[in-house]
Amino acid sequence: MDEYSRIVTGVAEAVSPAVVNIVVTQKRSGASGTGSGLVLTPDGYILTNAHVAQGGTAADVSLDDGRRFSAQFAGIDEATDVAVLRVAAGDLPIVRLGDSRSLRVGQLVVAIGNPLGFQCTVTTGVVSALGRSLRTSTGRLVDNVIQTDAALNPGSSGGPLLNAESEVVGINTAIIYPAQGICFAIPINTAKRVAGMLIAFGKVNRGYLGVACQQVELSTHTARLLERGSKGAVIVAEIMPKGPAAESGLRTRDIILSLGGVPITGVDDLLRFLDEHPVGADYEMRVLREGTARTLSVRPRDKA
Repeated sequence: MDEYSRIVTGVAEAVSPAVVNIVVTQKRSGASGTGSGLVLTPDGYILTNAHVAQGGTAADVSLDDGRRFSAQFAGIDEATDVAVLRVAAGDLPIVRLGDSRSLRVGQLVVAIGNPLGFQCTVTTGVVSALGRSLRTSTGRLVDNVIQTDAALNPGSSGGPLLNAESEVVGINTAIIYPAQGICFAIPINTAKRVAGMLIAFGKVNRGYLGVACQQVELSTHTARLLERGSKGAVIVAEIMPKGPAAESGLRTRDIILSLGGVPITGVDDLLRFLDEHPVGADYEMRVLREGTARTLSVRPRDKA
């Protein structure tokens, strides 16, 4: 075989045993939906997309070797489209997780999944672009999404996107209709972080401020005075009683400029900060109040 074929067949042979087909029974209709997943641990934790598991009352998982298991929902995070299932099994084949930050545009990638129920279908392509943003069903943005032209179809969601070393670099998640060759994968670094929290806590401990904000644009003069590279910011529309924002002294009509030293140029920046930073720590919040810049201290906490 030529080198390209050797790489692809090597990836397929190494990883296919750890790729699963998932059939989920939907709560409302009782109908079944299908998707893909990958085995994270030998004792039965399986990574997939939230939209594969969402709304399900039961799930069945089958491996390429014919074994079938009933699965429990260990945790679902719609904000990043990541979910973890658990099956009662041991000594399962597992995938190796890579580093999505190491990807380069044009790099060879291999996708494995179960499109339309066809078990362990292998497709290939390249990394078409990096740093894309994908808005999930909750309205939050997932950053650094991988764009690829490796063919995906319904049922491929939740399957692995792999590099030439058989390492998972992404979780296949979305197809753009009616375009061809435009598909997206959640970066594995994001999926690893979220899956770890779902396994440990059953949920993502995402920071909560207790504030409703809207996008606002500063005047060119104000942005220049504040030495901001962007005119974008967020204005506080509502503050929830007894929430962290209220306790910090934040007021409605305040304009949030930065949080923890990170510039806030829009609502997505604020949500991203709360996703990525631990709760229970104090952060400086720089705000513009009636034309004067002020610094407050805020401690985000777990909404639950």
